[in-house]
Amino acid sequence: MARVAAESTIGGLVKRLARPEGFSALRISNPSSSDVIGSEGGGLSLLLRRWATKKAGGSTQNGRDSLPKNLGVKKSGGQKVIPGNIIVRQRGTKFHPGNFVGLGRDHTLFALASGQVRFERNRFTGRKWVHVDPEGGIPIHPVYQDMKIATKENATSENVAA
Repeated sequence: MARVAAESTIGGLVKRLARPEGFSALRISNPSSSDVIGSEGGGLSLLLRRWATKKAGGSTQNGRDSLPKNLGVKKSGGQKVIPGNIIVRQRGTKFHPGNFVGLGRDHTLFALASGQVRFERNRFTGRKWVHVDPEGGIPIHPVYQDMKIATKENATSENVAA
């Protein structure tokens, strides 16, 4: 019996909506709808009401960073180095390669001989140089090894003999 009543109510609603007056002639009376907040427009307003929703959050534009490049002086003045040790990592040539120091393609300065690191600054140009003082002193080129060192004693003895 309840099923027949429900069908007749739904069928009656469809027939009333099909009339030319449409929704304006539709009256819905429900005693419990007056208890609902915001139901001043009747039961139909509950059907057409937009409820509160949460929009999807967008992604942030911050929050990304590059990896550290680890630039700077790696061996300070007076420290011992072996060939291949990195002395300075830099962008551009803030420090210039001096004696027994090589320059990499990314401007990294590295030791070419074992010894101690020495930093130098030119007074006139302000340019900074990095040197490695080799252990045992600076080697003499083979061309000059056999030459005698001119001293005052050698020079005076040669002048007297001549």
